[in-house]
Amino acid sequence: MSQKKQEWWQDAIFYHIYPLGFCGALTRNDFRSEPVNRIKKIADWIPHLRELGVTALYLGPVFESTYHGYDTADYHRVDRRLGSNADLAVLSRNLHENGIRLVLDGVFNHVGRDFFAFRDVQQKGQVSEYCGWFANLRFDGRSPCGDPFTYEGWSGNHDLVKLNLANPAVREHLFGAVRAWVEEFGIDGLRLDAADVLDVEYLKELRRFTSALKPDFWLMGEIVGGDYRRLANLEMLHSVTNYECYKGLYSSLVDKNYFEIAWSLNRQFGNEGIYRDLTLYNFADNHDVDRVASSLDNPALLYPLYCLLYTMPGIPSIYYGSEWGITGKRSRSDDSALRPCPDLRALQASSPQPNLPEVLRRFADLRAVLPVLWDGGYTQLLVSHEQFAFLRAKDNERVVVALNSAAEPALMTIPLPFQATRAIDLLNNNETFAVHEGKLELPTVPARWARVLKQE
Repeated sequence: MSQKKQEWWQDAIFYHIYPLGFCGALTRNDFRSEPVNRIKKIADWIPHLRELGVTALYLGPVFESTYHGYDTADYHRVDRRLGSNADLAVLSRNLHENGIRLVLDGVFNHVGRDFFAFRDVQQKGQVSEYCGWFANLRFDGRSPCGDPFTYEGWSGNHDLVKLNLANPAVREHLFGAVRAWVEEFGIDGLRLDAADVLDVEYLKELRRFTSALKPDFWLMGEIVGGDYRRLANLEMLHSVTNYECYKGLYSSLVDKNYFEIAWSLNRQFGNEGIYRDLTLYNFADNHDVDRVASSLDNPALLYPLYCLLYTMPGIPSIYYGSEWGITGKRSRSDDSALRPCPDLRALQASSPQPNLPEVLRRFADLRAVLPVLWDGGYTQLLVSHEQFAFLRAKDNERVVVALNSAAEPALMTIPLPFQATRAIDLLNNNETFAVHEGKLELPTVPARWARVLKQE
Protein backbone atom coordinates (compact mmCIF):
# COMPACT_ATOMS: atom_id res chain seq x y z
CA MET A 1 0.00 0.00 0.00
CA SER A 2 1.02 3.59 -0.49
CA GLN A 3 2.49 5.50 2.36
CA LYS A 4 0.33 7.87 4.37
CA LYS A 5 0.08 11.28 2.77
CA GLN A 6 2.44 13.98 3.95
CA GLU A 7 0.40 17.07 3.09
CA TRP A 8 -3.35 17.71 3.00
CA TRP A 9 -3.43 18.85 -0.62
CA GLN A 10 -1.91 15.68 -2.04
CA ASP A 11 -5.20 13.78 -1.96
CA ALA A 12 -7.48 16.83 -2.08
CA ILE A 13 -10.42 17.21 -4.45
CA PHE A 14 -11.02 20.88 -5.18
CA TYR A 15 -14.15 22.82 -6.07
CA HIS A 16 -13.68 26.24 -7.63
CA ILE A 17 -16.18 29.09 -7.23
CA TYR A 18 -15.98 32.57 -8.71
CA PRO A 19 -17.96 34.28 -5.91
CA LEU A 20 -19.06 37.53 -7.55
CA GLY A 21 -20.76 35.61 -10.34
CA PHE A 22 -21.87 32.64 -8.25
CA CYS A 23 -23.52 34.87 -5.64
CA GLY A 24 -25.20 37.18 -8.14
CA ALA A 25 -23.30 40.29 -7.04
CA LEU A 26 -23.81 43.64 -8.71
CA THR A 27 -21.52 44.26 -11.66
CA ARG A 28 -19.81 47.34 -10.19
CA ASN A 29 -19.04 48.43 -6.63
CA ASP A 30 -20.40 51.82 -5.58
CA PHE A 31 -18.20 51.83 -2.41
CA ARG A 32 -21.15 53.35 -0.51
CA SER A 33 -23.74 50.63 -0.01
CA GLU A 34 -23.97 48.55 3.14
CA PRO A 35 -22.63 44.99 2.81
CA VAL A 36 -25.12 42.42 1.52
CA ASN A 37 -24.50 38.88 2.72
CA ARG A 38 -24.66 37.12 -0.62
CA ILE A 39 -21.70 34.89 0.24
CA LYS A 40 -23.91 32.84 2.56
CA LYS A 41 -25.20 31.15 -0.62
CA ILE A 42 -22.00 29.11 -0.67
CA ALA A 43 -22.91 27.57 2.69
CA ASP A 44 -26.12 26.26 1.14
CA TRP A 45 -23.98 24.29 -1.31
CA ILE A 46 -21.84 22.58 1.34
CA PRO A 47 -23.99 19.40 1.42
CA HIS A 48 -23.64 19.20 -2.36
CA LEU A 49 -19.87 19.61 -2.10
CA ARG A 50 -19.74 16.80 0.44
CA GLU A 51 -21.82 14.60 -1.84
CA LEU A 52 -19.25 15.20 -4.57
CA GLY A 53 -16.42 14.21 -2.22
CA VAL A 54 -14.91 17.70 -2.27
CA THR A 55 -12.29 18.36 0.41
CA ALA A 56 -11.11 21.87 -0.51
CA LEU A 57 -12.77 25.02 -1.89
CA TYR A 58 -10.85 27.48 -4.02
CA LEU A 59 -12.78 30.73 -3.72
CA GLY A 60 -12.00 33.40 -6.31
CA PRO A 61 -11.59 37.07 -5.35
CA VAL A 62 -13.58 38.07 -2.26
CA PHE A 63 -12.00 41.37 -1.22
CA GLU A 64 -13.21 44.87 -2.00
CA SER A 65 -12.79 45.66 -5.67
CA THR A 66 -14.24 47.91 -8.34
CA TYR A 67 -15.53 45.39 -10.82
CA HIS A 68 -14.45 41.77 -11.24
CA GLY A 69 -12.44 41.10 -8.08
CA TYR A 70 -9.00 41.20 -9.67
CA ASP A 71 -8.95 45.00 -9.42
CA THR A 72 -8.51 45.14 -5.64
CA ALA A 73 -9.42 48.28 -3.72
CA ASP A 74 -8.92 46.99 -0.17
CA TYR A 75 -7.14 43.79 0.88
CA HIS A 76 -8.56 43.94 4.40
CA ARG A 77 -12.26 44.21 3.65
CA VAL A 78 -14.58 41.65 2.05
CA ASP A 79 -16.29 43.07 -1.01
CA ARG A 80 -19.53 44.69 0.19
CA ARG A 81 -21.30 43.08 -2.78
CA LEU A 82 -20.56 39.72 -1.13
CA GLY A 83 -20.96 40.63 2.54
CA SER A 84 -18.81 41.51 5.50
CA ASN A 85 -15.67 40.07 7.06
CA ALA A 86 -17.89 38.44 9.68
CA ASP A 87 -19.92 36.76 6.92
CA LEU A 88 -16.79 35.24 5.36
CA ALA A 89 -15.60 34.09 8.79
CA VAL A 90 -18.93 32.26 9.32
CA LEU A 91 -18.63 30.60 5.92
CA SER A 92 -15.07 29.49 6.67
CA ARG A 93 -16.16 27.93 9.96
CA ASN A 94 -18.97 26.08 8.19
CA LEU A 95 -16.58 24.75 5.57
CA HIS A 96 -14.02 23.58 8.10
CA GLU A 97 -16.70 21.96 10.27
CA ASN A 98 -17.62 19.93 7.20
CA GLY A 99 -14.04 18.88 6.47
CA ILE A 100 -13.51 21.32 3.60
CA ARG A 101 -10.36 23.45 3.43
CA LEU A 102 -10.51 27.06 2.21
CA VAL A 103 -8.12 28.56 -0.33
CA LEU A 104 -8.50 32.19 -1.43
CA ASP A 105 -7.31 34.10 -4.47
CA GLY A 106 -4.16 36.11 -3.78
CA VAL A 107 -4.14 38.97 -6.28
CA PHE A 108 -0.74 40.52 -5.59
CA ASN A 109 0.61 41.48 -8.99
CA HIS A 110 -1.73 44.42 -9.46
CA VAL A 111 -4.53 46.45 -7.87
CA GLY A 112 -7.44 48.50 -9.16
CA ARG A 113 -7.47 52.24 -9.66
CA ASP A 114 -9.60 52.56 -6.52
CA PHE A 115 -6.82 51.13 -4.33
CA PHE A 116 -6.13 53.60 -1.53
CA ALA A 117 -2.44 54.10 -2.33
CA PHE A 118 -3.13 54.79 -6.00
CA ARG A 119 -5.84 57.28 -5.04
CA ASP A 120 -3.29 59.01 -2.84
CA VAL A 121 -0.90 59.37 -5.79
CA GLN A 122 -3.73 60.81 -7.89
CA GLN A 123 -4.47 63.39 -5.18
CA LYS A 124 -0.97 64.32 -4.08
CA GLY A 125 1.18 63.63 -7.10
CA GLN A 126 4.92 63.44 -6.60
CA VAL A 127 4.71 64.19 -2.87
CA SER A 128 2.61 61.07 -2.19
CA GLU A 129 4.39 58.60 0.07
CA TYR A 130 3.02 55.82 -2.17
CA CYS A 131 4.74 56.75 -5.43
CA GLY A 132 7.19 53.89 -4.92
CA TRP A 133 4.37 51.36 -4.58
CA PHE A 134 3.70 51.11 -8.31
CA ALA A 135 5.78 49.79 -11.19
CA ASN A 136 7.35 52.34 -13.51
CA LEU A 137 5.40 55.30 -12.13
CA ARG A 138 6.65 58.47 -13.86
CA PHE A 139 5.54 62.10 -13.94
CA ASP A 140 6.77 62.95 -17.43
CA GLY A 141 3.60 62.05 -19.31
CA ARG A 142 -0.08 61.16 -19.05
CA SER A 143 -1.65 57.74 -18.68
CA PRO A 144 -4.30 56.42 -21.10
CA CYS A 145 -6.79 57.06 -18.29
CA GLY A 146 -5.92 60.78 -18.16
CA ASP A 147 -3.72 60.78 -15.06
CA PRO A 148 -0.88 63.38 -14.96
CA PHE A 149 1.59 60.51 -14.72
CA THR A 150 2.26 57.16 -16.39
CA TYR A 151 2.44 53.70 -14.85
CA GLU A 152 2.60 50.08 -15.85
CA GLY A 153 -0.68 48.25 -16.22
CA TRP A 154 -0.95 44.47 -16.10
CA SER A 155 -0.67 43.13 -19.66
CA GLY A 156 -1.30 46.64 -20.98
CA ASN A 157 -4.56 47.02 -19.04
CA HIS A 158 -4.40 50.33 -17.15
CA ASP A 159 -7.43 49.46 -15.01
CA LEU A 160 -5.04 47.03 -13.32
CA VAL A 161 -2.14 48.95 -11.79
CA LYS A 162 0.99 46.85 -11.41
CA LEU A 163 2.50 46.85 -7.93
CA ASN A 164 6.22 47.26 -7.23
CA LEU A 165 6.73 44.06 -5.26
CA ALA A 166 10.38 44.93 -4.65
CA ASN A 167 9.24 47.75 -2.33
CA PRO A 168 9.44 46.59 1.32
CA ALA A 169 6.38 48.67 2.24
CA VAL A 170 4.31 46.91 -0.44
CA ARG A 171 5.43 43.51 0.80
CA GLU A 172 4.64 44.49 4.37
CA HIS A 173 1.14 45.57 3.37
CA LEU A 174 0.44 42.37 1.43
CA PHE A 175 1.92 40.06 4.05
CA GLY A 176 -0.13 41.88 6.68
CA ALA A 177 -3.24 41.09 4.67
CA VAL A 178 -2.33 37.41 4.41
CA ARG A 179 -1.74 37.26 8.16
CA ALA A 180 -5.16 38.82 8.73
CA TRP A 181 -6.80 36.31 6.40
CA VAL A 182 -5.30 33.42 8.35
CA GLU A 183 -6.21 34.88 11.73
CA GLU A 184 -9.68 36.10 10.79
CA PHE A 185 -10.82 33.47 8.28
CA GLY A 186 -8.57 30.49 9.00
CA ILE A 187 -7.61 30.05 5.35
CA ASP A 188 -5.47 27.08 4.34
CA GLY A 189 -3.75 28.45 1.29
CA LEU A 190 -3.67 30.84 -1.63
CA ARG A 191 -4.03 30.59 -5.36
CA LEU A 192 -1.73 33.30 -6.68
CA ASP A 193 -3.13 35.18 -9.64
CA ALA A 194 -0.71 35.84 -12.52
CA ALA A 195 2.02 33.98 -10.67
CA ASP A 196 4.16 33.73 -13.79
CA VAL A 197 4.83 37.50 -13.69
CA LEU A 198 5.25 37.87 -9.93
CA ASP A 199 8.64 38.93 -8.60
CA VAL A 200 10.65 35.79 -7.80
CA GLU A 201 12.17 37.21 -4.62
CA TYR A 202 8.70 38.19 -3.48
CA LEU A 203 7.52 34.61 -3.95
CA LYS A 204 10.43 33.27 -1.93
CA GLU A 205 9.68 35.66 0.91
CA LEU A 206 5.96 34.83 0.73
CA ARG A 207 6.76 31.11 1.02
CA ARG A 208 8.93 31.71 4.08
CA PHE A 209 6.32 33.98 5.62
CA THR A 210 3.33 31.67 5.12
CA SER A 211 5.24 28.56 6.21
CA ALA A 212 6.13 30.27 9.47
CA LEU A 213 2.57 31.52 9.84
CA LYS A 214 1.01 28.11 9.24
CA PRO A 215 3.28 25.11 8.52
CA ASP A 216 0.83 23.39 6.17
CA PHE A 217 -0.12 26.55 4.27
CA TRP A 218 -0.43 25.81 0.53
CA LEU A 219 0.69 28.12 -2.28
CA MET A 220 -0.52 27.41 -5.82
CA GLY A 221 0.23 29.69 -8.74
CA GLU A 222 -1.55 30.49 -11.97
CA ILE A 223 0.87 29.70 -14.80
CA VAL A 224 -0.39 29.45 -18.36
CA GLY A 225 2.83 28.21 -19.99
CA GLY A 226 6.54 27.75 -19.59
CA ASP A 227 8.58 25.63 -17.21
CA TYR A 228 6.51 24.91 -14.09
CA ARG A 229 9.66 24.25 -12.07
CA ARG A 230 10.67 27.88 -12.36
CA LEU A 231 8.08 28.69 -9.67
CA ALA A 232 7.03 25.30 -8.28
CA ASN A 233 9.94 24.28 -6.09
CA LEU A 234 11.07 24.08 -2.48
CA GLU A 235 11.67 27.83 -2.26
CA MET A 236 8.50 29.18 -3.85
CA LEU A 237 5.21 27.50 -4.74
CA HIS A 238 3.92 24.04 -3.86
CA SER A 239 1.91 23.71 -7.06
CA VAL A 240 0.85 25.46 -10.27
CA THR A 241 -2.03 25.26 -12.74
CA ASN A 242 -1.51 22.51 -15.30
CA TYR A 243 -2.65 24.36 -18.41
CA GLU A 244 -0.82 21.96 -20.70
CA CYS A 245 -3.06 19.07 -19.70
CA TYR A 246 -6.15 21.28 -19.45
CA LYS A 247 -6.05 21.70 -23.21
CA GLY A 248 -5.29 18.06 -23.93
CA LEU A 249 -8.10 16.80 -21.73
CA TYR A 250 -10.74 18.00 -24.17
CA SER A 251 -8.90 18.37 -27.51
CA SER A 252 -7.67 14.78 -27.44
CA LEU A 253 -11.32 13.73 -27.35
CA VAL A 254 -12.60 16.23 -29.90
CA ASP A 255 -9.82 15.33 -32.35
CA LYS A 256 -9.99 11.59 -31.59
CA ASN A 257 -6.34 11.82 -30.68
CA TYR A 258 -5.45 10.39 -27.27
CA PHE A 259 -1.83 10.70 -28.40
CA GLU A 260 -1.97 14.40 -27.47
CA ILE A 261 -2.80 14.02 -23.77
CA ALA A 262 -0.71 10.84 -23.55
CA TRP A 263 2.33 12.75 -24.80
CA SER A 264 1.81 15.47 -22.20
CA LEU A 265 1.32 13.04 -19.33
CA ASN A 266 4.38 11.04 -20.31
CA ARG A 267 6.46 14.22 -20.66
CA GLN A 268 5.34 15.40 -17.25
CA PHE A 269 5.06 12.21 -15.19
CA GLY A 270 6.54 9.26 -17.09
CA ASN A 271 9.79 7.48 -16.25
CA GLU A 272 11.77 10.46 -17.50
CA GLY A 273 9.03 12.96 -16.66
CA ILE A 274 10.11 16.46 -15.75
CA TYR A 275 7.44 16.99 -13.08
CA ARG A 276 7.33 13.59 -11.42
CA ASP A 277 7.82 15.03 -7.95
CA LEU A 278 5.33 17.90 -8.37
CA THR A 279 1.66 17.78 -7.42
CA LEU A 280 0.09 19.89 -10.15
CA TYR A 281 -3.37 21.47 -10.06
CA ASN A 282 -5.47 19.86 -12.79
CA PHE A 283 -8.73 21.22 -14.19
CA ALA A 284 -11.05 20.88 -17.16
CA ASP A 285 -12.28 24.49 -17.03
CA ASN A 286 -12.26 27.59 -14.85
CA HIS A 287 -13.44 31.21 -14.70
CA ASP A 288 -11.19 32.27 -17.59
CA VAL A 289 -11.83 29.57 -20.21
CA ASP A 290 -14.84 28.07 -21.97
CA ARG A 291 -16.82 25.48 -20.07
CA VAL A 292 -15.51 22.06 -20.99
CA ALA A 293 -18.98 20.93 -22.09
CA SER A 294 -18.87 23.74 -24.67
CA SER A 295 -15.51 22.48 -25.94
CA LEU A 296 -16.72 18.94 -26.63
CA ASP A 297 -18.73 17.85 -29.66
CA ASN A 298 -20.57 15.22 -27.62
CA PRO A 299 -21.45 15.59 -23.92
CA ALA A 300 -20.98 11.85 -23.39
CA LEU A 301 -17.25 12.52 -23.65
CA LEU A 302 -17.43 14.25 -20.27
CA TYR A 303 -17.35 10.82 -18.61
CA PRO A 304 -13.99 9.51 -19.85
CA LEU A 305 -12.64 13.08 -19.55
CA TYR A 306 -13.43 13.34 -15.85
CA CYS A 307 -12.23 9.80 -15.20
CA LEU A 308 -8.86 10.86 -16.58
CA LEU A 309 -8.91 14.07 -14.52
CA TYR A 310 -9.41 12.06 -11.32
CA THR A 311 -6.90 9.29 -12.07
CA MET A 312 -3.98 11.16 -13.67
CA PRO A 313 -1.21 12.47 -11.38
CA GLY A 314 -2.10 15.68 -9.57
CA ILE A 315 -5.01 17.40 -7.86
CA PRO A 316 -8.42 17.36 -9.59
CA SER A 317 -10.56 20.51 -9.51
CA ILE A 318 -14.19 21.01 -10.56
CA TYR A 319 -15.44 24.44 -11.63
CA TYR A 320 -18.86 25.18 -10.18
CA GLY A 321 -21.71 23.96 -12.35
CA SER A 322 -19.55 21.88 -14.64
CA GLU A 323 -20.41 18.82 -12.55
CA TRP A 324 -23.79 19.01 -14.33
CA GLY A 325 -22.29 19.61 -17.76
CA ILE A 326 -23.48 23.20 -18.11
CA THR A 327 -22.13 25.17 -21.05
CA GLY A 328 -20.67 28.65 -21.42
CA LYS A 329 -18.32 30.44 -23.78
CA ARG A 330 -16.46 33.67 -23.35
CA SER A 331 -16.41 36.45 -25.90
CA ARG A 332 -13.53 38.77 -26.68
CA SER A 333 -14.76 41.31 -24.16
CA ASP A 334 -17.07 39.43 -21.79
CA ASP A 335 -16.51 36.51 -19.40
CA SER A 336 -19.96 36.63 -17.80
CA ALA A 337 -21.14 33.47 -19.55
CA LEU A 338 -18.42 31.59 -17.65
CA ARG A 339 -19.42 33.05 -14.29
CA PRO A 340 -23.17 32.53 -13.84
CA CYS A 341 -25.34 32.66 -10.73
CA PRO A 342 -26.65 29.07 -10.53
CA ASP A 343 -29.66 27.80 -8.63
CA LEU A 344 -28.81 24.58 -6.81
CA ARG A 345 -32.32 23.14 -6.67
CA ALA A 346 -32.93 23.93 -10.32
CA LEU A 347 -29.74 22.15 -11.34
CA GLN A 348 -30.54 19.16 -9.16
CA ALA A 349 -34.00 18.97 -10.71
CA SER A 350 -32.96 19.51 -14.31
CA SER A 351 -29.50 19.74 -15.83
CA PRO A 352 -27.71 18.74 -19.05
CA GLN A 353 -25.96 15.78 -17.37
CA PRO A 354 -27.96 14.81 -14.27
CA ASN A 355 -25.93 11.64 -13.68
CA LEU A 356 -22.53 13.32 -13.77
CA PRO A 357 -22.39 14.43 -10.09
CA GLU A 358 -22.91 10.85 -8.91
CA VAL A 359 -20.21 9.65 -11.31
CA LEU A 360 -17.79 12.26 -9.97
CA ARG A 361 -18.51 11.00 -6.48
CA ARG A 362 -17.60 7.51 -7.63
CA PHE A 363 -14.30 8.82 -8.96
CA ALA A 364 -13.70 10.60 -5.64
CA ASP A 365 -14.40 7.35 -3.78
CA LEU A 366 -11.85 5.57 -5.94
CA ARG A 367 -9.19 8.09 -4.93
CA ALA A 368 -10.07 7.41 -1.30
CA VAL A 369 -9.75 3.61 -1.53
CA LEU A 370 -6.84 3.65 -3.97
CA PRO A 371 -4.20 6.04 -2.56
CA VAL A 372 -1.93 5.15 -5.46
CA LEU A 373 -4.14 7.40 -7.62
CA TRP A 374 -2.80 10.43 -5.80
CA ASP A 375 0.71 9.40 -4.81
CA GLY A 376 1.72 6.69 -7.26
CA GLY A 377 3.97 6.82 -10.28
CA TYR A 378 2.74 6.98 -13.85
CA THR A 379 3.52 4.67 -16.77
CA GLN A 380 1.87 4.73 -20.18
CA LEU A 381 0.73 1.27 -21.28
CA LEU A 382 -1.33 1.70 -24.44
CA VAL A 383 -2.43 4.58 -26.63
CA SER A 384 -4.48 4.76 -29.81
CA HIS A 385 -6.77 7.38 -31.28
CA GLU A 386 -9.72 6.61 -28.99
CA GLN A 387 -8.31 4.23 -26.38
CA PHE A 388 -5.75 4.97 -23.71
CA ALA A 389 -4.39 3.00 -20.77
CA PHE A 390 -1.86 3.81 -18.09
CA LEU A 391 -0.54 2.46 -14.82
CA ARG A 392 -0.48 4.15 -11.43
CA ALA A 393 1.87 2.26 -9.14
CA LYS A 394 3.72 2.50 -5.87
CA ASP A 395 5.41 -0.32 -3.97
CA ASN A 396 3.11 -3.34 -4.44
CA GLU A 397 -0.03 -1.37 -5.26
CA ARG A 398 -0.86 -1.21 -8.97
CA VAL A 399 -3.90 0.24 -10.72
CA VAL A 400 -4.51 0.27 -14.47
CA VAL A 401 -6.83 2.89 -15.92
CA ALA A 402 -8.34 2.02 -19.31
CA LEU A 403 -10.25 4.74 -21.20
CA ASN A 404 -12.45 4.41 -24.27
CA SER A 405 -13.72 7.60 -25.89
CA ALA A 406 -15.19 5.84 -28.95
CA ALA A 407 -18.91 5.63 -29.67
CA GLU A 408 -18.67 1.82 -29.53
CA PRO A 409 -17.35 -0.63 -26.90
CA ALA A 410 -13.70 -1.47 -27.40
CA LEU A 411 -11.55 -4.55 -26.98
CA MET A 412 -8.33 -3.62 -25.22
CA THR A 413 -5.31 -5.85 -24.71
CA ILE A 414 -2.95 -4.05 -22.37
CA PRO A 415 0.68 -5.15 -21.85
CA LEU A 416 1.73 -5.11 -18.20
CA PRO A 417 5.32 -4.44 -17.06
CA PHE A 418 4.83 -6.61 -13.93
CA GLN A 419 3.52 -9.99 -12.89
CA ALA A 420 -0.20 -10.31 -12.19
CA THR A 421 -2.90 -12.98 -12.38
CA ARG A 422 -6.07 -10.95 -12.54
CA ALA A 423 -7.50 -7.44 -12.34
CA ILE A 424 -10.57 -6.23 -10.47
CA ASP A 425 -12.50 -3.30 -11.92
CA LEU A 426 -13.39 -1.18 -8.90
CA LEU A 427 -15.28 1.30 -11.08
CA ASN A 428 -17.67 -1.27 -12.53
CA ASN A 429 -19.07 -3.65 -9.90
CA ASN A 430 -15.77 -5.42 -9.23
CA GLU A 431 -15.79 -7.19 -12.58
CA THR A 432 -12.76 -9.47 -12.84
CA PHE A 433 -10.45 -9.91 -15.82
CA ALA A 434 -7.64 -12.35 -16.44
CA VAL A 435 -4.02 -11.61 -17.20
CA HIS A 436 -2.47 -13.94 -19.81
CA GLU A 437 1.24 -13.97 -20.62
CA GLY A 438 1.75 -10.48 -19.25
CA LYS A 439 -1.28 -8.97 -20.98
CA LEU A 440 -4.48 -7.72 -19.38
CA GLU A 441 -7.35 -8.86 -21.59
CA LEU A 442 -10.40 -6.57 -21.57
CA PRO A 443 -13.00 -8.05 -23.94
CA THR A 444 -14.94 -4.83 -23.69
CA VAL A 445 -14.52 -1.33 -22.35
CA PRO A 446 -17.90 0.40 -22.61
CA ALA A 447 -18.34 3.23 -25.06
CA ARG A 448 -17.24 6.63 -23.69
CA TRP A 449 -16.43 5.10 -20.36
CA ALA A 450 -13.53 3.54 -18.49
CA ARG A 451 -12.27 0.78 -16.27
CA VAL A 452 -10.16 1.28 -13.15
CA LEU A 453 -8.49 -2.05 -12.43
CA LYS A 454 -6.65 -3.09 -9.30
CA GLN A 455 -4.03 -5.68 -10.12
CA GLU A 456 -3.61 -8.89 -8.16
